[in-house]
Amino acid sequence: MLNVARIALVAVALAVTATGSFVAGSADAQEVQYLESHRDWHTFTYMENGNKVCYMASKPTKAEGNYTTRGDIFLLVTHRPGENSRDVVSIITGYTYQSGSTVRATIGDRNFELFTDQDTAWARDSQTDRELVAAMRAGTTMVVRGTSSRGTATTDTYSLLGFTAAYQQITQACGLT
Repeated sequence: MLNVARIALVAVALAVTATGSFVAGSADAQEVQYLESHRDWHTFTYMENGNKVCYMASKPTKAEGNYTTRGDIFLLVTHRPGENSRDVVSIITGYTYQSGSTVRATIGDRNFELFTDQDTAWARDSQTDRELVAAMRAGTTMVVRGTSSRGTATTDTYSLLGFTAAYQQITQACGLT
């Protein structure tokens, strides 16, 4: 079972750190507002530099690989209307990716290639983000394959149950409807 408080703390820290816009004290975890759960997805908002950020997060239902330890694993979709940014998909993997590697995300018969930076995988552009979100809204599971800096291959399976309801909630919460 997903610990909502933990996902809020980790996801905000990761989301803020990943954007490179973190300023000490600007978005600490007490400012995160948990909205609600939608099956396997959880929705949140917080303020960053005077602008509302809305995001949804989930943990994998299955994480496979020949590893001994691994950190927290999350799939996030984030809207930052103050930066004219929406549908940004990021995958936090719980380890540092192999340098220069890519991640393959599969939903049904669709495959998406994402680039990696440290412990996060991202779509290459906003068009791919939008296509990925559309596929996630229509799908039931998403399988993500990556390789750690030590060469360990992993396969993480995410449930997409509740994705559409969570997506609609963060879109509305950020005034993007």
